[in-house]
Amino acid sequence: MSLFSLLTNLSPPKMAGLQLHLSPLLEPLGFLRALEWIFSIFVFATCGGYKGTTTILVSCKGLVNKTVTADFGYPFRLNTVVFSAPDPTRCSGTWTDFHLVGNFSSSAQFFVTFAVLVFLYCIAAIVVYVGYMHLYRNTGKIPLIDLVITVMAAFLWLVSTSAWAKALTDIKISTGPSIVREIAFCKLPGSSCLFASVTSMGTLNVSVAFGLLNMILWGGNAWFVYKETSLHNPSNSTSQGSRIYPPATGI
Repeated sequence: MSLFSLLTNLSPPKMAGLQLHLSPLLEPLGFLRALEWIFSIFVFATCGGYKGTTTILVSCKGLVNKTVTADFGYPFRLNTVVFSAPDPTRCSGTWTDFHLVGNFSSSAQFFVTFAVLVFLYCIAAIVVYVGYMHLYRNTGKIPLIDLVITVMAAFLWLVSTSAWAKALTDIKISTGPSIVREIAFCKLPGSSCLFASVTSMGTLNVSVAFGLLNMILWGGNAWFVYKETSLHNPSNSTSQGSRIYPPATGI
C-alpha cells in the first residue's frame, strides 16, 4: 500500500468538513433563525439600554415649584433610587429622602439575559446551517437537539416576556403620578408637590412587542426544525442505519 493511499484512509471523510452554502438561509429553517437573531438584538438593546427620569415640582416655605428628579434605568432597582433634595436647607428640615418603590431587576435581567443567550445560540445555529448542513441532515441527534432547544426557547420567551410586561406595568405605576401620594413631605402643612413628567417608556413597550414576536417566531420555527428530525420522517433514519450497518451475507 502506498503512502498516499494510507494517508487517504486515515483522513476524515469529506462530509465532516466545512461546506459553505448560503442557500439554507433562503429556506424557512435558516431564514427564521436569522430573523430570531436580529429580533433578539432589539430585545436586549431596547430594554437593557433604557434610562429615564421622573420629575416632581416641590413647594415649601421660601421655595416654589422646585424641580426634584429621580433617575432610574435598567435593571430597574427602583428602591435604590432617591429623589434629590429640593434645596440645600431641605425645606427647613421638613424634607426627608424618598425612594421609589419596587425592585424589578429579576424580571428585567431574566428577559435581557435570555435574549443574549438566544442571540448567541442563533449565531451557532446559523454557522451550522451555512457550513455544516450536510452533517445536520445526515445526523439524527443534531436536529433533535435543535428541536428541543427551539421548543424550550419558545416557552421561555412566553415566560420571560409575560414577567417583563407585568414588571413594566408596575414600573410605570411606581414612576408615575401616584408617587406624589406616597411622599410624606407632600402631606405636611405648607408643603405641596405636583407631578411634572416621566421619561417616555416607548422603547420598553417595544421590547415587550419584540419579546412576543420572538415567541411566535420560535414557536413557528419549531415546525421546520421538527421536519428535519427522524420523528417526522423515520424512514430516513432507518435507511441511513441500514447503509451504515449492512446485513451480513452468507459465505
